[in-house]
Amino acid sequence: MRLVRYGEAGRERPALLDAEDCLRDLSGLVPDIAGAALLPDSLARLRAADVTALPRVEGSPRIGPCVGAVGKFVCVGLNYSDHAAESGLPVPTEPVLFMKATSAVCGPYDAVEIPRGAEKTDWEVELGVVIGTPAKYVEEANALAHVAGYCVVNDVSERAFQIERGGQ
Repeated sequence: MRLVRYGEAGRERPALLDAEDCLRDLSGLVPDIAGAALLPDSLARLRAADVTALPRVEGSPRIGPCVGAVGKFVCVGLNYSDHAAESGLPVPTEPVLFMKATSAVCGPYDAVEIPRGAEKTDWEVELGVVIGTPAKYVEEANALAHVAGYCVVNDVSERAFQIERGGQ
């Protein structure tokens, strides 16, 4: 199932892509691709829906962020040895966790805002993991039970601020 959000920034509507890559509006089934809609029971109801009965979205609307109402955006830094080496840093002995502002979340074709004074803006394609079921202190064996889905993330960082000036 390929879930999508479409429409004007800040007013996106839920949809899915059908087998022919046509957008089908889900707003009659869920208010947004966020919160309770990402829980296992809700995702099961969406999977069971008759896709052909859902309204087709006409035209070519803007595609928005894949998830709405993002509560946290947790990142893992230096999570592979090549990245640590190119950064001139040792491979960490444990995960380097940091947060990104949720205001950085945008649609795939939206403009990316670069901070004033940026000198070394860099980007990486990352695998995003969307957590649907709330979790805290989850054992590794149970971790995937909390995953609602995956997405592609364009991770943009300003390396001069990050490395030469001591922060994000």
